[in-house]
Amino acid sequence: MRALLIANPKATTTSRRARDVLMRAFAGEVRLELAETQRRGHATELAEQAVGEGYDVIIALGGDGTVNEAVNGLLAAGPSPDLPALAVVPSGSANVFARSLGLPNNALDAAGQVLEALRAGRHRTVGLGMADDRYFTFCAGLGLDAEVVHAVEQRRAAGSRAYSTLYIRTALRQFFVLTDRRRPALTLEVPGKPPLGHIFLGIVSNTSPWTYAGPWPVDPSPRAAFATGLDLFGLRRLDLVSTLSVLSQILPPFQRQPRGAHVLGLHDLTEFTLRSHRPIAFQVDGDYLGQREAVTFRSVPKAVRIVI
Repeated sequence: MRALLIANPKATTTSRRARDVLMRAFAGEVRLELAETQRRGHATELAEQAVGEGYDVIIALGGDGTVNEAVNGLLAAGPSPDLPALAVVPSGSANVFARSLGLPNNALDAAGQVLEALRAGRHRTVGLGMADDRYFTFCAGLGLDAEVVHAVEQRRAAGSRAYSTLYIRTALRQFFVLTDRRRPALTLEVPGKPPLGHIFLGIVSNTSPWTYAGPWPVDPSPRAAFATGLDLFGLRRLDLVSTLSVLSQILPPFQRQPRGAHVLGLHDLTEFTLRSHRPIAFQVDGDYLGQREAVTFRSVPKAVRIVI
């Protein structure tokens, strides 16, 4: 069995020692080759090349961004049962996709489980989402959450570490100081239904939870799952009282399906479009992708085989 280990040397908890331990652990089981990413988008190029070269498994060692890039390279020509399987070894700050699959939030522990699955030939096929032409594994978003992702990326580029406290501080500043909480920009368009406007933000989930605040799951769409279509969570008000009400429902210890006149919650959608009357921030799997005026989302069932 041939496997390519795509490693992000800059992921938050990645170390050369962990990478070397993984190389030694896998070497006795598979013909393993290492490729380290050198720039944004490089994991996509490496995974697409691995498909062309006939690898059996692609192992992504990194955070959610590295996994997302590897998935998009793996599926560059579309889903197929003949494609290599994907294994995930988490070493980022949140590792939402890996944790949603049930993997430990530790690179070495997760590597042990992946190695056992490789030995046993165990796979799981999961559905993905698409945002225009970009696959995503667990979430995408337009509005406030994407603004926070963008601001955090800027702070990380300036040298800040991606701790959960950085996201919390940034989210508070964005909410109280920077985001537009008076003029909703988004309209939801579902085929065969009338448009629904007056939406401030839209979070699209392919699985549950949406993200983590340290060890605690943040879950606006608890019914979302890899085996169903996409879920959409939106807010039609962004005042402080309404927002606090939602937070009390999506954060532990009293998590439940969010309710309220200002809450938009849709489950198991096949396709829909979020359209904005002004450019608005857009993120996929925690990576900021710029500003958009419209994004079409689509569910892709049984898109990729996961070694697990």
